[in-house]
Amino acid sequence: MNRTTLSLIAAATALAAITGFASLTAPDSTDTAVAQAPALLPVERTTQLCPAPSVSDVAETTYTSFTPAGTAGTSGGDAAGTAELRESVVTLADAADSTAKKDDKKKDPAKAPAQDKAFITLKEPGKPVAGEASGADAPALVGSATGRFAPGWTTQQTTTVGVGGARGLLGTACAGPDTDFWFPGASTEATRQDYVHLTNPDDTAAVADIEVYGKDGVLKSDVGEGIPVPAKSSVPVLLSTLTSEAAPDVTVHVTTRTGRVGAVLRVADEKAGSDWLAASGDPAGRVVLPGIPADATDVRLVAFAPGEDDADLKVQLAGADGTIVPAGNETLHVKSRMTASVDLADVTKGAAGSLILSPAQSGRATPVVAALRVVRGKGSSQEIAFIPATAPIASRATVADNRAKGTTLSLTAPGATAKVKVTASAGTGGGEQAEKTYTVKGGTTLAFTPPVPAGLKGSYALTVEPEPGGGPVHAARTLALPEDGVPMFTVQTLPDDRGTVSVPKAREDLSILGD
Repeated sequence: MNRTTLSLIAAATALAAITGFASLTAPDSTDTAVAQAPALLPVERTTQLCPAPSVSDVAETTYTSFTPAGTAGTSGGDAAGTAELRESVVTLADAADSTAKKDDKKKDPAKAPAQDKAFITLKEPGKPVAGEASGADAPALVGSATGRFAPGWTTQQTTTVGVGGARGLLGTACAGPDTDFWFPGASTEATRQDYVHLTNPDDTAAVADIEVYGKDGVLKSDVGEGIPVPAKSSVPVLLSTLTSEAAPDVTVHVTTRTGRVGAVLRVADEKAGSDWLAASGDPAGRVVLPGIPADATDVRLVAFAPGEDDADLKVQLAGADGTIVPAGNETLHVKSRMTASVDLADVTKGAAGSLILSPAQSGRATPVVAALRVVRGKGSSQEIAFIPATAPIASRATVADNRAKGTTLSLTAPGATAKVKVTASAGTGGGEQAEKTYTVKGGTTLAFTPPVPAGLKGSYALTVEPEPGGGPVHAARTLALPEDGVPMFTVQTLPDDRGTVSVPKAREDLSILGD
C-alpha cells in the first residue's frame, strides 16, 4: 500500500469521525439493483414573516397561528420545539414616498420595542392561537418554528379597515423568505397606492432590487436598485416612487443581491378598497388561479412571460359543471418581458370558478406568472381582492383564521377527478375537530362552506389533503366579512405547506476508498 493511499484513508477516516461520512447503499453483486425510495421526514425549522398590516389608525388586525397535528405522510413530528412570532423594526426605504412623513410611521431602531417577549406563541399542534393589534403602529412580525411545530406551520394576518382610502378587508398568509418574487397585478396609477413590503428575518442586512414591467417592457427607474433591508427589519417601498410612468397594470419583480427577504404587496385603491397581493407561483407553462367568488362583478387577468419567448395562452374557466372558454377571450398573447392584461368582466356568471391558463398550441409551453384582480359589489360599495397563480397541493395545505360564517373553500381539479380530505381544527377558544372528504370532478371547481368544528369558539384552521391516486388539486379560501353595505372579502390561495422533505437513505461505507 503506497503512501498516497494511506494519506487518503487517514483523511477519509477523519472526515467520517467529524461528519458521519456516508454513501448511498450499494446492492450486492448477486442482487438486482433497486433504488431505495428516499425517507420522507418532517422539516425541523420553518420561518415566517408578517408585513406591517396598515397605515390606518382605525385598522383592527387579527393574527392566527397554527400547526397541524402530526405530519402528512410521516409518523414523525413528535420532537419538542417552539413556534413564536416577534415584533420587527419598521423603517422607511429611501425609495418610499417622501410625503409619508405626515404620518411618520417610521420606527427608530434605537427606540424599537424590546423583542425579548413573543407576540404570539403556539402552545400545541392542532390548536390555533390568536393575537390582536390595533391602529397604524402595529409592527411587522418575524417568527420561527422548530421541532414538532415546524411542519405545516402557518399564520394568517387579517385586517379590517372600515373607513378611508384604505377601506377594506386585507388578508395574507405570512410567508417564508426567499430571493425571487413575481407580482403581476400591481399598478403605478395615481388612484393606487401599492407598497412592496420587504422583511428580513436574519441577523445580517439584505439588499434587494425591484423591477417594474409595463405593457411595453421595463419601466425606467433610478431608485429601484440596491434597497437596503436591515436585519430583523421591514421596509415598505411605494411603487409610484420608483418610476415616473403611470401604468394601470404592471408586474413587479423582487430579487435580492445579498441575503433573503419576505415580500408581499399591499394595494390600496381609492375607489375600490384594498387587500394584499401575494407573489405568484413559480413561472410555469400551465397555471391555475383558483377561487373566483360566484358574485364577482369584475375580474381582470394580468400575466407576464419572464423568459425570452412570447407566450400564447388558452384561457379557460373551470366551473361547477365543467370547463368552458370565456366568450371573446379565448386566448391571450403575452410578449416576452411585457405585461399583458385583459378584463374578463363578470366571467363567473353567478357560479364560482377558477381560471386555467395553458399553451394555445401543443408542445409550445412558455413559462408565465399571473394574477387576478377580483371585484365584488358596485359603485361606492366595491371591494377588491387578488388571486395569484398557485401550484397544486402536493401533500397538504393549511389556512388559518376561518370563521363560522363567511368562509368558502374552493377546490379545483384541472385534470383528473380527485378526492380531498378537509379537516377543521379546534377553535382558538374551543371546539372539537371535524373532517369530511369531498370529490372534485375533473375539469371543475367545487366551492362550498367547509365543516365547522362542533362547539366552535373563535376562529379555526382548515387543512386540505388530496388523497393519493387522484388528479392535481388547487385550492383557495375566501373570507367574507361585509360591513356597512360593503362586501368586504379577501382570498388566500393554499400552496403546499412543504412540511416534509425527502432524505436519501444512506449508510457509512469506507469500502469505496479501495485498497
